[in-house]
Amino acid sequence: MAKLYFKYGAMGSSKTAQALITKFNYEERGMRVWLMKPAADTRYGADKVHSRIGLEQPADVIDDDMDLYEVFRDREREFYDVIIVDEAQFLQPAHVEQLREIVDYYNVPVFCFGLRTDFRTRLFPGSARLFELADSVTELKTVCTCGGKAMVNARIDAEGRVVTEGEQFLLGGNESYRPMCYKCWKKAALESKSE
Repeated sequence: MAKLYFKYGAMGSSKTAQALITKFNYEERGMRVWLMKPAADTRYGADKVHSRIGLEQPADVIDDDMDLYEVFRDREREFYDVIIVDEAQFLQPAHVEQLREIVDYYNVPVFCFGLRTDFRTRLFPGSARLFELADSVTELKTVCTCGGKAMVNARIDAEGRVVTEGEQFLLGGNESYRPMCYKCWKKAALESKSE
């Protein structure tokens, strides 16, 4: 029986690398993989999934108004054995519901990889819906500079100070974000506010 999987973690927890390794493992066994990512992620090109360790693959782009269930149904002649979604936090809640329908009606496993929360420690809408609907939820771990488990995607400014206000969505990598444990994040946030 197929499942909807959500594999989440802070930045630097190898989510994208794991997505691409999962794709490779299925393809190595002769299975067809539909690799996708939301249109919001344009850091390495609109139609590429790129990991920090250099792995890269072409991917279909998910527009906000796209109905994934309809697209899957229309492509039935190309039938996919598995679906992999990177940067799943940027999915619309309706996309998650459509992926759930694909799992249920076509018995195709769907693997979603993404962040749980933003730089303010608030759930992304796509992640929230995945927590509600996924059959399997797995945390991919990484560490803070103190050695503790990183769970916060700390946004940093040009001077390296932690930022706690602003728009939820800001594309960036190591120059804009740092994985931190909650204790270090809270301390850094308080220090930034007092400056």
